[in-house]
Amino acid sequence: MKIESGLFDHMVLQRNKRNTSEAAFVGLSAASGVVMATVRRDGKTLRGFAGRKVGMASGGKLGGCLKGLPAGGPYNIELRVGDEKLAIHDVLVGDVWLVGGQSNMQGYGYFSKPRPAFDPQVRAFFMDDRWGTAKDTIHNMWKCVDQVHVDLSGGVRPQKPAADWGACPGPSFGNEMRRLTGVPQGLIACAHGGTSMTQWDPQLRKEGGKSLYGAMIRRLRKNGGRVAGLVWYQGESDANPGDAGFYTGRMKKFAASLRRDSGNNALPIVIVQIARVIGWGSEMAGPWNSVQDQQGRLPQVIRNLEVVPAIDLPLDDVIHISGAGQQVLGVRLARTMQVLRAGRKAGLPPIRPRKTTIETEHGMGVVVMEFENVTGKLRSGDRPAGFFVVTENGSTNVFDIQLDGSRARIRTHLSRSALAGAIIHYGYGTDPYCNITDEAGRSLPVFGPLRLGAPRAITPFVRQMRVSAFQPAAEKLRKLKSPISLDALQMKTRTFEDNFCNLNPEIAQHGGDHLVFFACRFSCKEAMPLALVLGYDGPVKAWVDGREIFCDTAGSNPATEEDAIARFRAGTGEHDAVIALETNNGMARGIFLRIERFGIPRKQLCREPGNHQMPEILG
Repeated sequence: MKIESGLFDHMVLQRNKRNTSEAAFVGLSAASGVVMATVRRDGKTLRGFAGRKVGMASGGKLGGCLKGLPAGGPYNIELRVGDEKLAIHDVLVGDVWLVGGQSNMQGYGYFSKPRPAFDPQVRAFFMDDRWGTAKDTIHNMWKCVDQVHVDLSGGVRPQKPAADWGACPGPSFGNEMRRLTGVPQGLIACAHGGTSMTQWDPQLRKEGGKSLYGAMIRRLRKNGGRVAGLVWYQGESDANPGDAGFYTGRMKKFAASLRRDSGNNALPIVIVQIARVIGWGSEMAGPWNSVQDQQGRLPQVIRNLEVVPAIDLPLDDVIHISGAGQQVLGVRLARTMQVLRAGRKAGLPPIRPRKTTIETEHGMGVVVMEFENVTGKLRSGDRPAGFFVVTENGSTNVFDIQLDGSRARIRTHLSRSALAGAIIHYGYGTDPYCNITDEAGRSLPVFGPLRLGAPRAITPFVRQMRVSAFQPAAEKLRKLKSPISLDALQMKTRTFEDNFCNLNPEIAQHGGDHLVFFACRFSCKEAMPLALVLGYDGPVKAWVDGREIFCDTAGSNPATEEDAIARFRAGTGEHDAVIALETNNGMARGIFLRIERFGIPRKQLCREPGNHQMPEILG
């Protein structure tokens, strides 16, 4: 007699909703007839399991289902068909988990010292298809059964690693789940380092052990086909320009297929949000942050799925969470999984952004972010870090972060109006420093780009303009008419280094009160309602195509990026905007200029940013 799937020495059987076993098994038998089972615990026969009928054997095959064993154990089971019998030793009943993904789940961390204690009631189904106590390295690739792991290693069986290396979050997850539930835990190891979602494509299932998804399903079915859920850490290999945009769709397909193949259309899934990587170029920041942000939003598109951050955890090399960090991560995964299964009576879900507002403090903009699911209050080991407010000029805009309960106050040197057009990240780039957690030690998630304020159809700041020679000051600015000829003003094209068209050196040199004219030409492919978005630090007047659209005789220091919005309507074709600035007895410095389009529905701005005609700046 031989069991081929569902019942092995040292294994953990998945319990059902009645907290008992329902373990289907199949195998081979030379005898025919009823399959009888006798179950003993602590040397005593379990009541109702003395020669209990559990299946049938015929034609060289046997099959059955061992129902009713209470969660716990260990149990010793004897199967008998006629004169044939088989003993299965040390079997537990509890929860079984698929553990999958790439290298951070496979185990690339160095073991922490001292190593954590091993719980004999937390088991792993190792890569060589045997069950044993769950201790790293649970992905013992050097003994793998499935060919895919050899193929992905260049056709050569991986070498056994050093004795102090191979930590993953699996054992820590199992130990914490054991503590939370009180029942045995089993981990089916399925990860492989450096693998992408295309390599985990469920369409490759038919290849069996020659594909990652096929190997995972083979291992699932070898252990009875039923599990409590999936723990997943993957995404680094998809954080590239070619794959990042497809991540959400591929995860939706993966989750749906796994739920179908496991027979549970609500199978709980908890994934890790990818953390940091050292040494990748700045061009990879966009795809990396995109995958992180998509992972953070997956609970909105895949039901019964949660995401655990790891951005604050230490590394053991340029990309892999350290052994000590893996222990923390395993606990986070377990607590989140328990909340996902049992609801808020088991605790709070992961922290998420709840509400964002903009305030002004001492003339500078402050982003106030409120978070939900915070245990106690937010805290950091030292100066809070991790928030980035990004404009078209970059992300060096935050000079202080203050934590206040479940809120973070992100203080910037930007104006309130400038913040309304910026975006905010937590964990911007590929290697940010992020150290904010709640009192339960749970990290804020990486998120962004999250737009601050209402979405707007607005051009970048105009940095190239034609600038006049200094002209005599106007006696009354309100009566000043548009210049008849710009050429008569000795206009010269100037390109400014930043968003502020700064004439401070020239204004200071001339002294007194003068007028200087700025001119910008733009083109519209269709008629549209527009506005000049102006910032200025002296009296100012503006015209478009010779028609006055704005005048402020009280303009003074300091200039902000949005002191005024001057609306007008532009037809198809080219147009000239002219702005006259009084130097205000040498106190003025220059102007900010952008052009904003109005009349575009908010939904279109949110869902299809950039999918509308805008004026083209010609200089």
